[in-house]
Amino acid sequence: MTTDTTTAARSASPGGAPAGADRPLGMDEVAAVIARDIPAGAFVNLGIGRPTKIADHLPEDLGVVLHTENGMLGMGPKAEGARIDPDLTNAGKVPVTELPGAAYFHHADSFAMMRGGHLDVCVLGAYQVSEHGDLANWHTGEPGDIPAVGGAMDLAIGAKDVYVMMSLFTKSGAPKLVRRCSYPLTGTGCVSRVYTEVATFDLGPQGVHVRETYGITLDELRSRLDVELH
Repeated sequence: MTTDTTTAARSASPGGAPAGADRPLGMDEVAAVIARDIPAGAFVNLGIGRPTKIADHLPEDLGVVLHTENGMLGMGPKAEGARIDPDLTNAGKVPVTELPGAAYFHHADSFAMMRGGHLDVCVLGAYQVSEHGDLANWHTGEPGDIPAVGGAMDLAIGAKDVYVMMSLFTKSGAPKLVRRCSYPLTGTGCVSRVYTEVATFDLGPQGVHVRETYGITLDELRSRLDVELH
């Protein structure tokens, strides 16, 4: 739903994302919004970094099965305290829990699942996303930066839906949702939705559609982004 107010019109998830936010969301709240939108029973991969927060907001009765590229199905929320097992981590080496029925397998089998179209959704971070759904998240192209593609290319082309979780602007205020990516691409035309601290966007053949806003008006978004918003 497109909004031109400073509120988010949709209801909150059990994870605590505000139903009527008149301010930008924190990344834990963005994670809760994404968790709310993941279909019941979906097989989902959460990328390294911010997307791993989503696991902490998924209701147990939703039946979502989390996949990690280091070889696990049935990952649970982040492990804390006595539940930490140093041999049980996600792809970002963060200690996690396992849910009943969890399975483990070889790294190559994990990538076969990713490349074979067996994942319903993956959620990735990004440096840039274009209005056409192109994704740039592995290298800024700057001298001295360390490329870190990991399994992002495999996920970007293999998952049925690719969601991006990112801040909408850089520290200098430059937009990360752009007409055309200036950074090296991870995948072309692969991103279907972008979640940020101030707005959620759907990307498709008709362009960029604003689903929700948080603490910003549609007019403000249009003034700060060089893409046409619907």
